[in-house]
Amino acid sequence: MPYVNIRIAGKLSKEQKSNISRGVTDVIAKEANKPPEGVLIFIDEVEHENIARGGVLLNPPQ
Repeated sequence: MPYVNIRIAGKLSKEQKSNISRGVTDVIAKEANKPPEGVLIFIDEVEHENIARGGVLLNPPQ
């Protein structure tokens, strides 16, 4: 069973998560020759203040 973990800064709408899940599932099913129902996807929404780049915390988009 393919397992995919997607981490994203900020929040996504339910529709965005659905579209991402569908697209990722389609690619893995096609390229890895796996059944779509076997693809497991986790989407982790992380607050910007919990992510740093170059030692500096990210700011939320304006």
